[in-house]
Amino acid sequence: MAKQVTIDAKGVHYTPLNQQIRKAIEDGGADEIVVDNVLGQRFIGDGLRGNATIRVNGVAGGDLAMFMSGPTVIVSGNAEHAPGNTMDSGKVVIHGSAGDAVAHSMRGGKVFVRGDIGYRGGIHMKQYETQRPILVVGGSAQTFLGEYMAGGLLLVLGLDGVMKAREIGSGIHGGEIVIRGDVDEACLAAGAKKLPLTDEDRARIAPPVIREFAADFGLDPEPLVNADYTRIVPASARPFAGKYTWE
Repeated sequence: MAKQVTIDAKGVHYTPLNQQIRKAIEDGGADEIVVDNVLGQRFIGDGLRGNATIRVNGVAGGDLAMFMSGPTVIVSGNAEHAPGNTMDSGKVVIHGSAGDAVAHSMRGGKVFVRGDIGYRGGIHMKQYETQRPILVVGGSAQTFLGEYMAGGLLLVLGLDGVMKAREIGSGIHGGEIVIRGDVDEACLAAGAKKLPLTDEDRARIAPPVIREFAADFGLDPEPLVNADYTRIVPASARPFAGKYTWE
């Protein structure tokens, strides 16, 4: 039988709060932890392993799920900077918006954000063999989306308005950025190029990723599955090669 633990985070510093969460999982064998009244406490879920689910009711602080390997973190509100930072595996579902550097250096797992994200989303995402991180943004993203991206999938659905990002894919040398609708060439950074989404690309992305995202947020997946998308990939494996001087 699944074991659920409820923790009240009101007025609790992030260090003892995270100690309580870790103890409930590692010592108490909790399968699900509900953390109420969260107001900016940082580092929730950091370094945790296993299959537990952590439900965060409130606004999660910075570096949510950093270095996490396996658990699922569900945030009812917004999250601050860098959720999913260097995450290995597992899943983060944010029902609001998130700050800058979402999925920074993420190495595996999934981060789903229903709303918008800030600057430098997906910066330095990377992958190794079958370890492929996925970041999906339901709303829009700000400038330097996918900066220095080395692997994985960054998908922006643009459900809530106009895409705001400029300098998309600055320094990208691996992975792919997929954005619903057309993307103006002027919004791309040097070293990034855009391609149409092929039927093969759509089959690879739509059923496993778009449908899962839609299910998590109670959305109708069909308009998203059948929409037009732009795929942005590296123009070169060495985007800044021309910037160096060799003697």
